[in-house]
Order: sequence, then C-alpha cells, then structure tokens
Amino acid sequence: MQALLQNHILITGGLAWLLSQIAKTIIHLIVNKRFVWERLLGDGGMPSSHSATVSAVAVSTGFRCGWDSPVFAVALILALIVMHDARGVRQETGKQAKVINSMLELFESMGRGDLTPEETLKEFVGHTQRQVIAGAVLGAVIAIAMEL
Repeated sequence: MQALLQNHILITGGLAWLLSQIAKTIIHLIVNKRFVWERLLGDGGMPSSHSATVSAVAVSTGFRCGWDSPVFAVALILALIVMHDARGVRQETGKQAKVINSMLELFESMGRGDLTPEETLKEFVGHTQRQVIAGAVLGAVIAIAMEL
C-alpha cells in the first residue's frame, strides 16, 4: 500500500483528475450561475477529466520511464484511445440520451409514462473536441509541474 501511495505517476494522474474536476465545477458555476455537486464527480463538461488524467499519466510516464520506453508507448496509446472515446462514442451517447429523454417527456405529457429522475438517461457523459484538448493540455501541464 505504501508503494502505491508513493507512486509518482499514480499521484500525478490523481492530481490531474482532482484539479480538472474542481475546474469543471467552477466553470459550470460561472457559466450556469448555480453550484451543482455532481460536477465534482460527474462526467462531461470543461475540461475533460478523463483527458487530463490520461495525458498526465502519459507525460509523467515519459519523464519517469523514458520517452522511448515501452511503458510510455502503452500509456500514450491508451491515452489517445480514452480521449478519442470521450470525444466520439461518449459524446454521441449523450446526444442520444437527450433525444430519448425528450421523447420520454413527450410521452409523460401525453399521460403515458411516469418516470422518476433515476429512470431518465444521463445526458452529460461526453466531451467536445475543445473540452478534450483542454483536459489533455491541463494534464500535461500538471505532469510537467510535478516534475519541476
């Protein structure tokens, strides 16, 4: 357990996730003029915490293990897959959830359904390209700062 708590790459990734979630919450508060607790742990939004985490891990791995190491190659490839997924598949999932939730609201207004908030689909799951890039840059900056 002590080795895990002293793992620099793991700590850097965790810090990137935490700082991006805090930034996401503050940005959501400024834009929407209301505080939403779910932003601290939830998916979606600016910046992408998934992108921040995996880019911080990849950059930190490059510093610690070498830019030509197989470990860095794996970290980089996995980071690119996660960021592509956040931008593509997960964003489309959020769009589909919005459409389905709108249809469910229409059915409810016609008296054909009675859904609880837990039964609606989560719409805030994916990221725009800008959110992914912002997260990736944030993660890289955090990893560089942790090395200095």
